[in-house]
Amino acid sequence: MSLTDRAIEQIRELIRTGALPPGSKLPPEQELSAQLGLSRNLAREAVKALAVARVLEVRRGDGTYVTSLQPSLLLEGLGGAVELMQSDKGALLDLMEVRRLLEPLATALAATRITDDGLAAVKRHLDAMREAREDVERLNSHDAAFHRAVVSATGNESLLTLLEGISGRTLRARIWRGLVDDQAAGRTLAEHEAIYAALSARDFALSQAAALLHVSNTEEWLREHLRTSASLGDDPGSAEDGADLKAS
Repeated sequence: MSLTDRAIEQIRELIRTGALPPGSKLPPEQELSAQLGLSRNLAREAVKALAVARVLEVRRGDGTYVTSLQPSLLLEGLGGAVELMQSDKGALLDLMEVRRLLEPLATALAATRITDDGLAAVKRHLDAMREAREDVERLNSHDAAFHRAVVSATGNESLLTLLEGISGRTLRARIWRGLVDDQAAGRTLAEHEAIYAALSARDFALSQAAALLHVSNTEEWLREHLRTSASLGDDPGSAEDGADLKAS
């Protein structure tokens, strides 16, 4: 472990133990470095690293504060990491596998907790998807919002952040582009309609099954597409693959 890593760990320990709770202000740099037995340079580097990780917030002219430490904040970088992984076929399939493990259960949980307002939000995005059958940008936007509304109904912020992180917008856009070109968009829209119907019935098992069918079909479509791309010698990670390869 480098000296900077040790300094980061020391500050994290202060946060973990409650010595620096969420929203609290860190001591001035000189005092903090003395308290931790660090040089001021090390303390400064540790603070910078923790600020990038959204654990700390540096407010110019005011000082450095511990953030709210909410999951949506701390896991914010996951989506960016996923976007960087999308040139790796194995990583893409791993992400789809994780989605298949998490999303059906999240949808089932949503069925037991969703409010009338939450159900109305899901339906709004489903209706918008139907109207945008051949507009990939709008389909992608409302598809993401549909699933966000479903998982939001669980009231579990960590679960919502994780699922949003692994369902990258670039990947969704490529898949929708491929589905439209392969004339499979209608089938996928029907799968969304089945999820909505199961949620409307507040049926745990049916919601889980509908979501599992949807994610499994998408995963299988992606596997087949990657196999086809490989046989043709295409690179699913290239900058042009959104147009040339249709999905990734």
